[in-house]
Amino acid sequence: MFKTAKEAIDFAKKEGVVFYDFRFTDIKGAWHHVSYHVNSINEDSFKGIPFDGSSIAAWQPINQSDMQLIPDPDTAFLDPFTADKTLVVFCDAYDIYKNQAYEKCPRSIAKKALKYLGDSGIGDVAYFGPENEFFIFDSLKVRDEINCQYYEIDSNEGIWNSHAETPGNTGTKINFNSGHRPGTKGGYFPVAPIDSQVDIRAEIVKTLHQIGMETFVVHHEVAQGQGEIGVKFGTMIEAADNVQKLKYVVKMVAHKHGKTATFMPKPLFGDNGNGMHVHQSIWKGGKNLFAGSAYQGLSDTALNYVAGVLKYARGIAAFTNASTNSYKRLIPGFEAPSILAYSAQNRSASCRIPYVQGDKAKRVEFRFPDSTANPYLGFAAMLMAGIDGIQNKLDPGPPREEDLFELSLDEIREKGIKQMPHTLREAVEEMLVLREVFKKGNVFTEEFLQTYKSYKFETEIWAWEGRPHPFEFLSTYSC
Repeated sequence: MFKTAKEAIDFAKKEGVVFYDFRFTDIKGAWHHVSYHVNSINEDSFKGIPFDGSSIAAWQPINQSDMQLIPDPDTAFLDPFTADKTLVVFCDAYDIYKNQAYEKCPRSIAKKALKYLGDSGIGDVAYFGPENEFFIFDSLKVRDEINCQYYEIDSNEGIWNSHAETPGNTGTKINFNSGHRPGTKGGYFPVAPIDSQVDIRAEIVKTLHQIGMETFVVHHEVAQGQGEIGVKFGTMIEAADNVQKLKYVVKMVAHKHGKTATFMPKPLFGDNGNGMHVHQSIWKGGKNLFAGSAYQGLSDTALNYVAGVLKYARGIAAFTNASTNSYKRLIPGFEAPSILAYSAQNRSASCRIPYVQGDKAKRVEFRFPDSTANPYLGFAAMLMAGIDGIQNKLDPGPPREEDLFELSLDEIREKGIKQMPHTLREAVEEMLVLREVFKKGNVFTEEFLQTYKSYKFETEIWAWEGRPHPFEFLSTYSC
C-alpha cells in the first residue's frame, strides 16, 4: 500500500487513524498484535518496534527476550472491525543479538526462500494461489478433563438437526424446522435455502475487497456448513499475507453474527474436511517457466518442480499439514488426496495440473496441504523442494490418470506409489530425515527445525497420543 514509512504516517494523519496495529506471525501460524496510539508513532518507529520475544511460544529465552518488529509499510490496511480507525501493518521479527532477521520468524524464512530462488538463477518470482476452505458453525462445546474427552459442534445446516424445533419466525408458540439442509457431502452448489450461508459469505467477500484483496469464485463447499472464497494469487509473501487476512476476516465476520468459523481440517466425522490447495508457478524476466510443450502444456522445469515436491512431500507435510487433525482429513473417500502422484484434472492425485488457457496461466496445484499450515513455512518448504527438483532435473514418473481413491493399499504398494504420512509424528520425523533440502541457503536453520520439532511434540503430538478417545470406549471398554 505504501512504499515508505512517511507515506503510511501521512495517510494515517489524513484519514484520521487513531491506532496503529503491528502484527506478526508465530511458529504455529497464529497472528499476534501490539497497538500504538497514532501520536506515538513516527518514521523512526518503522525501524523497529520493541516486544518481549520470550512470551511467544518457542521463540526467545527470558534472558534474551528483547526483540524488534520491523513494520512493512507496503502491507498496511485499515482494520474493518475495530471501533476506532486502526491501520494494520505486517511485521517481520528482528534478532538484536545476531543483528539479522530472526531465524524463527516465519515471514523472514519465506523471504529467505525467495532469495534462494533468485540466487539459484532459476527464477525471480514465485506465484502462489492458496484455496482455503472453512466451516461456519453455530457453536462449539469442548471438554478436556482427566475423566472426559468431549466436543460437540452445532450448525443449523447439520443433518443431525433434521428433527430439531426452534421458535417460529412470527414469535408464536408454533415450533419450526425448515427441512432444507445440504446433508452429508451434499453441500456443493445448492441454492438457498439449502445454502444458508449466502449472505454471510457475501459480507466476507465485501470485507475482503474493503481491505484491498481480490476475490473470484464464492460458493458453498461439499460439507455441511462449509464454504470457500477464491482469493487472487500473488507473490509468495503476498499470498501468505493474504491467508492471514482471509482467516481474520472470515472469523471476525462469523463472530459478528454470533457464529464461529474454523479452518480446522476435519471437524466433522464422515463429511469432507478443509483443505488448502496451493497453485504454484515460477517466473523469470516476465516469463512463466512452467509453460512448455511437455505433459499438459507444462515445461520440463515444471515437471522437475513437481518431482521435487513429491519426493520431499512426506517431510513437507510437517509444515503443510501441521496438526494431528490434518491426518484425519487425508483418508480415502473425502476428496483429500494422500497418494503422491500427479495428473491432469484428476482430483484424486495430490498434484493436479489444472486445465487453463494460455501460457501465463500454466501452473501446478498441490492438493494435500491444509490451513493448519503456517502459510509462510508451508509455501517456503514446497518452494525449496521444487527448486531441488529443478536443480537435479528430477523425473516425476508417469502421470496417474486412474481414480486413485479406488486403489487398495496392496495396489498402491505394487505400483510403487508413495503416500503422505498417516500422523503428525510421522511427518515431523520425516522432516528431520529430509531436512537438508530445507536447510539449503540457510533458509530453514538447524536451530529452527529442532525448535519446530520440539514445539510440535510438546504441544500437539504427545498431548494427542496420551489422551483416550471416545471411540476407544466403544471398541475397547468391554475387552
